[in-house]
Amino acid sequence: MGWESFVVVHNIAKRHNVGTLARSATAFGVSELILVGRRDFNCFGSHGSSSHLRFRHFHSLQDARKFLKDKDFDICGVEITTDSLPVNQHPFTKSTAFLLGNEGTGLSPKEIEICDFFVYIPQYGGGTASLNVTVAASIVLHHFGVWAGFTERSRDGNKFVVAERPVKQGGRNYCTETEDSIIEERKARRENAANGFFDETESGNSSSNLLDALFVDG
Repeated sequence: MGWESFVVVHNIAKRHNVGTLARSATAFGVSELILVGRRDFNCFGSHGSSSHLRFRHFHSLQDARKFLKDKDFDICGVEITTDSLPVNQHPFTKSTAFLLGNEGTGLSPKEIEICDFFVYIPQYGGGTASLNVTVAASIVLHHFGVWAGFTERSRDGNKFVVAERPVKQGGRNYCTETEDSIIEERKARRENAANGFFDETESGNSSSNLLDALFVDG
């Protein structure tokens, strides 16, 4: 049976990290990136890799959790808790969605609530208390790919072969908006702004380089 990995993005303090996270996700075989809250984000740092990922949007963590459970996914929080397991022990049993916390404060209580189990990355040097969210994601996703037996990508010289860019499936703001969903998104936008997920002071789309790709409605 082929296993899959998803990444759930919620409450990341530095918006440009979503773009670099997308690059790591494509490198390590992630099938889908789930964004909770606002749909648009800064794809700086993705180097075009975001076009090789499926994106899905939910207004709330509970909606995302229901979707993942309906697909029989485990939800793994990347966080140091009292019952976290070392990621190098590969404590996986099925397709898994990885939830990463805010760089400064880690996973929130609401994020911890939806997780089935937790992994942490062992450190061997004493110079830092934690890793950048994209670095942490890369390590965890690589370990999952090893456990799942993902096929290594072919190489050409000193680089891996990049797949042809998929046919564009739609444009930005593809998700159909209903009156209720607009209300929910405005509420989530206020909450995310308060938590530092999105910098509402940034200028428009041209300067913030918002993702020009479709989201599958959750």
